[in-house]
Amino acid sequence: MKTLIVIPAFNEADNLKKLLPEILALNSHDLLIVDDFSQDDTAKTVKAHGIPCLSLPDQLGAWGATQTGIRYALANGYDHVLTMDADGQHLPQEVDTLIRQKNKHNNVIIGTFPKRLSRLKKLAWGFFKALTLIKIQDLTSGFRLYDQQAMTVLSGRQASMLDYQDVGVLLLLLRSGLTIEEVAVKMENRNDGKSRVFSSWLVVIKYMIQTTTLCIANFGVKKAK
Repeated sequence: MKTLIVIPAFNEADNLKKLLPEILALNSHDLLIVDDFSQDDTAKTVKAHGIPCLSLPDQLGAWGATQTGIRYALANGYDHVLTMDADGQHLPQEVDTLIRQKNKHNNVIIGTFPKRLSRLKKLAWGFFKALTLIKIQDLTSGFRLYDQQAMTVLSGRQASMLDYQDVGVLLLLLRSGLTIEEVAVKMENRNDGKSRVFSSWLVVIKYMIQTTTLCIANFGVKKAK
């Protein structure tokens, strides 16, 4: 299958210097970096490795940059998109773990490593899973493989209204009748920086309110496998 690896990146020049050679050495799949209006040498670093880079004219956030990559893949005839982070959490050697899991019975494969979750995140995810009945361990893992049906759903206008690649994306996929499965993978701690969602208590409160409202608006959505 023709697969495009999409990596959204905001000020990730240092991390990409280490990550990109590893991906190129371990994988033969096409690669696209979406530069989310970085203020460092992210785009320059990507181009130095001979890898295509889409540089956004404004900052869209990780999900907006990811959606841009998904739309690019659809426009260029790819069968699947595999998304991963630029901060070193997602390991290039685990790409094939997701791809091997793909079969005709699923539209989305999520690479999960629940042990990385903090107590606060576990509490938040438990709350959202109780609201939505989603049977997924890690709601925020961005290490995912999408088929063309999923790509089509996620390139639409509804998906553009979302801020994060988590509960909202999962609900949209399930409401569209698509199937989601998980596979266990190894992950590392992020090389630097911190979670956008859990960067401060104010951000956490805002995130919880927004996501709770989204969950309530989507009662009755189909369960994931």
